[in-house]
Amino acid sequence: MKLPEIIQGGMGVGVSNWQLASAVSKRGQLGVVSGTALEHVLASRLMDGDFSGMMREALGAFPLQEPVAKILKRYFNPSGRKPGEPYKAIPNFSVRPPAFLQQLTAIANFVEVYLAKLGHEGVVGINRLEKIQMPTPASLYGALLAGVDYVIMGAGIPTQVAGMLDKLARHEPVKYRLDVVGADRDEEVAIEFDPRKIFPGLAEMVGTLRRPKFLPIISSAVLGTALIRKSEGSVDGFIIETPIAGGHNAPPRGRMQLTEAGEPIYGEKDVVNLEQVAALERPFWLAGGYGRPGGLKLAQEQGAVGIQVGTAFSLCEESGIEAGLNETILAEVVGGNGHVHTSPMMSPTGFPFKVAQIPGSVSDPAVYAARERVCDVGLLRTLVKNESGEIEYRCASEPVLDFLRKGGAEEQTEGRTCLCNNLLSTIGISKPRKGGYVEPPVITSGDDLHLAPMFIKPGQKTYTAADVLDVLLG
Repeated sequence: MKLPEIIQGGMGVGVSNWQLASAVSKRGQLGVVSGTALEHVLASRLMDGDFSGMMREALGAFPLQEPVAKILKRYFNPSGRKPGEPYKAIPNFSVRPPAFLQQLTAIANFVEVYLAKLGHEGVVGINRLEKIQMPTPASLYGALLAGVDYVIMGAGIPTQVAGMLDKLARHEPVKYRLDVVGADRDEEVAIEFDPRKIFPGLAEMVGTLRRPKFLPIISSAVLGTALIRKSEGSVDGFIIETPIAGGHNAPPRGRMQLTEAGEPIYGEKDVVNLEQVAALERPFWLAGGYGRPGGLKLAQEQGAVGIQVGTAFSLCEESGIEAGLNETILAEVVGGNGHVHTSPMMSPTGFPFKVAQIPGSVSDPAVYAARERVCDVGLLRTLVKNESGEIEYRCASEPVLDFLRKGGAEEQTEGRTCLCNNLLSTIGISKPRKGGYVEPPVITSGDDLHLAPMFIKPGQKTYTAADVLDVLLG
């Protein structure tokens, strides 16, 4: 398999959707779908009517139709939701999730990868976050069933994923060890996923699956070395991400210090030694600040195969960002606005998170203050062992009294927002609440957001994925 020079970033919840990944893959580069919250995305698309029919087309291609029929019965609404009508609830993950949720998650990931690969021979990847652990086994299995070519993993140290891919390709049961606050060092808490129990008979229908390449996202050569040594399977390459990339960033090394504007300060310790990375003898790509003319050449001169680009692709027409919101963002940037702030507090994960300052989004203090704290998606919850020895699910963005009851400190709740709901709103899945309130969006972007206008052709207000590739490859 020829290695791609350009990897399109796997962004947000549904921002890197199947349309965007397909457009990039058709040009011979690596299109990537975001694997985050796809169970919510698929169910919501079905509740909104699936008027294009693409969700049902992909569902019809899933090898086992019995669980597909259950999903359609529960969520498909051929006339779509009425204005203000709430979405039906999707179960939250737990250490022992119901089989239906495992099925929904795997099938949703199958659907997104299947559609991204439909009608061409290009390669497609899926991006997941190590911080969102419980859906990972089902998510990866569904992607493998659709023939995904690459698995990309960031926001943590994913030592278990490579070995899990080996087992899932053979339809073997897997255990995914979970991070639990308060658990003893030698205590193992794991989520189990057995493909043959969740999808009886499917393994015999499809045979052994092709194992995709695994590319962790890292911010240091030391982390790369640790992943190679500790991974339970082969690591096929790395994406090296700098602090100016969008989304979640690795925290600065050493004591956290902030600028007057409240942003983390990165220093010499945070500069990646690319000679040490090259010594790992794995192909690598550079991410963060390379999505511009000459960026690809610069990366290759430093020994990289190519670059990963997120921000430029996130605002193109094929992106999953709701069309009207996307035009608003571009208009702000063209007008010289749209500053990007790296917030050390906004994400409940505790990782720094980049937020574009866009009117009407949760970056607006008034919009943030008006939001009632609700945690009903729960993907970024932390597992906590309480005094009784039971596992609780805690999120710094949930109602403050709930967080305190579960042993959290009040200062940990300050400035947090519900990225789960906000990111769903960014792609048009805006949950209506009681009293007519609608969840606001959050826009994450790299520091090079101001470069977006370079991809817009004269006389146009928007641009396409092909426009981005023409600039990057040109």
